[in-house]
Amino acid sequence: MKVVIYGSNGQLGPHVVKALEGHVELRLTDLEPYDTPHEMMIVDVSDPDAVTRAAEGMDAIINLSVLRPHRQIAFDVNTMGCYNIMRAAVAHGIPRVINTGPHFTVQGAPYEALDYNIGPDVPPKPSTNLYALSKGLGQEICRIFAEHSDVYVLCYLFYIFCYHDDLSRPGLNRPFLVTWRDASAAFLPGLTIDLKTLPSQCEVFNIFANRPHQKFSNEKAKRILGWQPKDGLAHTYTKETKK
Repeated sequence: MKVVIYGSNGQLGPHVVKALEGHVELRLTDLEPYDTPHEMMIVDVSDPDAVTRAAEGMDAIINLSVLRPHRQIAFDVNTMGCYNIMRAAVAHGIPRVINTGPHFTVQGAPYEALDYNIGPDVPPKPSTNLYALSKGLGQEICRIFAEHSDVYVLCYLFYIFCYHDDLSRPGLNRPFLVTWRDASAAFLPGLTIDLKTLPSQCEVFNIFANRPHQKFSNEKAKRILGWQPKDGLAHTYTKETKK
């Protein structure tokens, strides 16, 4: 299988590349070149022609591109980048796209205070955060393309990452926590699953460690993808109570 990764040298990209090495043939893209034994192309995902060129001859697409704080560039990358990638998938007859985003692409601020084991199939409520809104619009573009073409989209939702051997960083008490190696391990199942077994052509998955909270659920990723987080992070979570 030949796979192109957009945004391959960001925070998550190198971990995904490592997890996929030896399993698939990789074409890596990013804004600037970097040393890699894999094929490398310079691509700005806001450039539709560059995105389409990079997808030629590929069997699957992984989109890890992201831009958070800048109002215009966030829209160009997070929203229009998805549009360009989906157009490229259709143009080249690529049946499989793995898109990524923060959990609040779907499960935003209105859901965070609830303890109902919320899964990724709830009605999207990204709230007003620029990152969430621009990524949420991108995911909606993916969903609409999947409805009107022969492309399947798997959307992976993350939030806080950590290293399995360093649990001292701030923010580990958040419910959406996963180690880099467990997060990257979710991509090979997404590339190898029989697409016809998916419930629909656009499916969303929560990717986080097994935690004792009752806020969100990762059950769907484990049941459908067969992904199992191996790093136990239960001890990092303590339920916050209002004073």
